[in-house]
Amino acid sequence: MKIVCVGEMLIDFVCTDTNKGLVNGVNYVKKSGGAPANVAACIGKLGGDAVLVGSVGNDPFGEFLINEVKGYGVNTDQVASLSSSTTLAFVSLGDNGEREFAFNRGADEQLSLDDSTINALLEDSILHLGSATALLGGELGDSYLRLAEQGKKNGNVICFDPNYRVDLWRGRDAEFREICNTYFALADMVKVSDEELVLLSQQDDMAAGCQYFHDLGVKVVLVTLGPEGCLISQNGQQYIVPAYEINAVDTTGAGDSFIGAILFQMANSQPGDNFFQDEFKGFIEFAGKVSGLVCAKIGAMTALPTLPEVNAMTFVVKNKA
Repeated sequence: MKIVCVGEMLIDFVCTDTNKGLVNGVNYVKKSGGAPANVAACIGKLGGDAVLVGSVGNDPFGEFLINEVKGYGVNTDQVASLSSSTTLAFVSLGDNGEREFAFNRGADEQLSLDDSTINALLEDSILHLGSATALLGGELGDSYLRLAEQGKKNGNVICFDPNYRVDLWRGRDAEFREICNTYFALADMVKVSDEELVLLSQQDDMAAGCQYFHDLGVKVVLVTLGPEGCLISQNGQQYIVPAYEINAVDTTGAGDSFIGAILFQMANSQPGDNFFQDEFKGFIEFAGKVSGLVCAKIGAMTALPTLPEVNAMTFVVKNKA
């Protein structure tokens, strides 16, 4: 079964001049970006069937992005090269963790899918909606919603990751919540961070927050807890799968590899009447290993492991403090 990942492909220009900001920074490193691309690359590197759906500019940056994800075994037949420029993001980091962000949106928002393409993508597939920019609207937003609605009608398994970016929604959190509610009603599985759970459910209590999503129709809620692991909420049961001991050097792309590894496992299983209930603990344990290995190296894509590499490693469950 293929896994269809929909959304932005972009170039991240990361300023390497610490505490200079975007105004005074001079030196930048070019990196491939976009959560859907990271998820697809993870699935492809593990040996899964990943299809990336997005749009880039017909320019050197777009060519770079397509070649990059192709190198991880991702099907890019549905990545369109358009006349507008590839979307760019500029980021600077300070010693205190504060981030300055400038976003030059281009081709990513112009993705347009016709009905025949949507039907072909949904055939024998899991649909992953993890775009940070699709919820902003535009043609991408329209295509994103039509895919989700048709997938729901067809009975596809749908995974939704809201992928909240404060820089994109500053002062518009209520609007973000309203848009996300539409997708919660369409999704079978939702992945959120503990911070996103509070933001989107408006509940400080984790159990109450999970119930908010279940009341909208979500079967499984996954709440990532950073170094503490992941909480699974399903069929009235909640439990935490602990993380592994990892010497983390770079957490970039950890969340994308985590959900990518889960989707890889789901595509090789059958949901059954209880929607993978007996398998989810194993899915999360495997995903924790994959994301742990990603954190142990530098780079969101370059750190991605193969399945034999994951299986060859010995992992130790992290002890609670």
